[in-house]
Amino acid sequence: MNALRQLEKSAVLNTSIALLIPLIVLAGLVELSGDLLLERIVTVMFIHLILVTGLQIFMGNSGIVSFAHIGFMGIGAYATVLFSLDPEVKAMTLRHLYEFLKPVHLPFWGALLIGTGIGTVVAAIISYPLMRLHDAAAVITSFAVLVVIHDIIVHWSEVTNGPRTLFGVERETFLWNASLCAMVGLVFAVWFRESKAGMQLRASRDDRMAAQAVGVNMLAVRWLGFVLMCGYAAFAGGLFAHFITSFQPGQFYLAEVFVVLAMLVIGGPGSVSGAVVGTVLVTLLREGLRAGEAQMNLMQLFGGQVVGLTEFLLAISMIAILILRPGGLMQGRELRLPLGSVTAARRPL
Repeated sequence: MNALRQLEKSAVLNTSIALLIPLIVLAGLVELSGDLLLERIVTVMFIHLILVTGLQIFMGNSGIVSFAHIGFMGIGAYATVLFSLDPEVKAMTLRHLYEFLKPVHLPFWGALLIGTGIGTVVAAIISYPLMRLHDAAAVITSFAVLVVIHDIIVHWSEVTNGPRTLFGVERETFLWNASLCAMVGLVFAVWFRESKAGMQLRASRDDRMAAQAVGVNMLAVRWLGFVLMCGYAAFAGGLFAHFITSFQPGQFYLAEVFVVLAMLVIGGPGSVSGAVVGTVLVTLLREGLRAGEAQMNLMQLFGGQVVGLTEFLLAISMIAILILRPGGLMQGRELRLPLGSVTAARRPL
């Protein structure tokens, strides 16, 4: 038992260092460059990394595709802003806000923790009965949860300003705190994957009946993974809201779901390293395609505006990965030092 625990600690430390070193170097170089556009791109990448890492905790370990996490990103964004927005700005932006919320004004980190807590609690309440579902039923239900959350955000105008843009948010998210939060979340995800709960969750993915036969509480470990995923998403939503400073419900819907899923699928859902690799590669691909699309439109190469090329080629890339490497680029492997990429050791439950 002690040997297994030592192996677990060694694996967590090894993978964490292997993933953190290049991310720290990247953040440092971008900060030193002074390029505001590059800093903005990398900051958004780190926010996406929190989302993708959270999705990996549930989807990668349980094998259940989830669309709902972006809905909880929206909950975290609106809840955080609700508690951090200056009362004078609230009077202009949220004219029909409930009276008891109008004077509330908390520091950013306090509001972010409350927003994350609200998203996590909502997920904990509604998700437990859903964890009994499997395969297509589970996927369809997660999509239904996303639709329900989106509709509530759109129509609850008292606290969200409805379908209109919510503005007046102070910028509190910068490269340094976005990268720090992403790295802390990354280390926790690595630890969870190697923990008893993470192994039990993967066991329920590989063979539900066999896992239950050896004492795995499938509902409990799935519920834990789902709640953690939604907590990550709510936290990322609060950071995102205080980065772009104005937003509307459409930014927490299908387009964002597609991007985050593409990041995890391309990198490989079976490992935290896959989440990191996919996030970085898709960010590079998206920004490169956007720049190319803008240049083509500027030069009028096709006699008109080219629209949707970025999303089209990203979709083609995801389809190609699913056909050629169904396990993603990392194939479920974790990066290790000094040997590079090796398959994670399998240990008893």
